[in-house]
Amino acid sequence: MLRMAYRVAVVGASGYAGAEVLRLCAAHPAFEVVTATGHGSAGTRVGELSPNLRSVADLVLAPTVPEAVAGAEVVFLALPHGASGPFAAALPDHQRVVDLGADHRLADAAAYERYYGGPHPGTWIYGLPELPGRRAVIAAAGRVANTGCYAVAVTLALAPLIAAGLADPDDVVVVAASGTSGAGRAAKASLLASEVMGDLTGYKVGAHQHVPEIKEATGARSLSLTPVLAPMPRGILATVTARPAGAVSLEDVREALAAAYDGESFVHLLPPGQQPRTAATAGSNSAHLQAAIDVDSGRIIVTCAIDNLGKGAAGQAVQNANLMLGLDETTGLAIDGTAP
Repeated sequence: MLRMAYRVAVVGASGYAGAEVLRLCAAHPAFEVVTATGHGSAGTRVGELSPNLRSVADLVLAPTVPEAVAGAEVVFLALPHGASGPFAAALPDHQRVVDLGADHRLADAAAYERYYGGPHPGTWIYGLPELPGRRAVIAAAGRVANTGCYAVAVTLALAPLIAAGLADPDDVVVVAASGTSGAGRAAKASLLASEVMGDLTGYKVGAHQHVPEIKEATGARSLSLTPVLAPMPRGILATVTARPAGAVSLEDVREALAAAYDGESFVHLLPPGQQPRTAATAGSNSAHLQAAIDVDSGRIIVTCAIDNLGKGAAGQAVQNANLMLGLDETTGLAIDGTAP
């Protein structure tokens, strides 16, 4: 016998990731949204900030305080880095919590302090279900740390190759382009349409905060990540290259990826010759992969496309919550993207 809907709260629903969580939860057949909060937007109707969310347009954003989510069984935290830790510490143990921020992702406290600053708030279960052995621990957890958006794309491309002994964990280079929604909703001159359109620019080059997370998740020991801001609202295309660990063929790489994601609903190895495209993943919780061997250097290349607000944030969070509640992990999530 199916129980009534689970009561859920979205903390930080005024931001892009939080609004996307709210959109998915509002359409989820087993969720009932009871609270949504917005730090600087308390008292504002959801429809004023997110006119696309018609089903919850009249929901009024509450202040971002722990008392506001007291009636929820599941709490999604879509807060700035550094804000999730104190908020989560004030929540009772019986509430299941998924943190979309970085506060609880890292096991290495020194790495957290180096890349994020401030004291490490503690380590939660890492929420990437497609990693080996992850589903069982996520399902048993009361607290789950959602993956970072770049980390999802890079980890899905790289982890099976290191695990199979095909890629050298000491020589990994990543260049990844992301849509502007990955930088958040706060007004910044560098994100104005006049500045972004017709332009590509690197940012946080040589010191991106997702590097230690990717290393922990994949087993890479040396990883260079160059993020690029692309003139599009959403999506990530990661190009992951690694020195092969011995004689490695394209067939070896494709077999490792195919074996890792055989039967997965959301991770798709594309047919040979078909390249991942960010537009094909828009609005979905899917990741598209393709592999190659560079004809000049012999390096392994795996490209991965995701929606940074989908598999890279809100979709992944709902997937984790589904597992924590004993639901089918695909519930309320789209495999197919929108087009055009």
